Amino acid sequence: MSRSPFPGMDPYLEGEMWQEFHNTLATQIRAQLLPRLKPKYVALLEKRFALDQPTLGITAGSAVYPGVAVARTLREAATIPYPATVTPPSTEVLSPLLEEVPLTTVEIRDVAERRLVTIIEILSPVNKRGDGWRDYHQRRMRLLRTDTHLLELDLLRGGQRLMVEGELPPAPYYLYLSRFTQRPRTQVWGVQLRDRLPTVPVPLLPPDADVLLDVQAAVAACFDLVEYDRLLDYGQAAPPPPLSDDEAAWARNRIAQHIPANTA
Repeated sequence: MSRSPFPGMDPYLEGEMWQEFHNTLATQIRAQLLPRLKPKYVALLEKRFALDQPTLGITAGSAVYPGVAVARTLREAATIPYPATVTPPSTEVLSPLLEEVPLTTVEIRDVAERRLVTIIEILSPVNKRGDGWRDYHQRRMRLLRTDTHLLELDLLRGGQRLMVEGELPPAPYYLYLSRFTQRPRTQVWGVQLRDRLPTVPVPLLPPDADVLLDVQAAVAACFDLVEYDRLLDYGQAAPPPPLSDDEAAWARNRIAQHIPANTA
């Protein structure tokens, strides 16, 4: 039985644990693909950094990176003594600071020439809001002009979606595959909260056949390794955006059925 109460993506990961999960998922995707790519190809992890200005004062469980530092700053500020001759301030507010957010990408390269064949992107909150969304869109446009396949996993319900032409099927999660041999066409998998995450093809250089990536198995491997079910507070509502009433009722039922099995 899965350690997560959910058959597919776990919406409770979309809060404070997202950054850790993002890195672990990239590692598990690479581990799953490496044996399937031998001997001609290899999967490597590439880390880059994106500048983000997290929203301050958002609710608990939202994606915010400097939370500990902010709390410490507030406590320290509250204890600053003022001489009697100094007029105390009316209030204290927070000034948002740019944060460097690490993003891990899986790169498929051929062994002989180290040619970049396929990029697997796992979208993070920074890729789906404000300047971070625009920066990712520009990076995406550059990649789409190359001879590199692009597989994108959007496992976040919130934020702005990728800029595509055509209507996406209504869904909280999407996977996109753009083969350089078929551009501008992009294959899209819309995944519901109640559905298992799909198994998708990872294209290689023609005429080599695709290898398969079982995204659900990769997520399950993350839970097996880290045991996120011990870290996530399933007694609270899922992190924003809020689930619909029907989804929330279904989620509570799943959690009620699962938690006794984990604690027995």
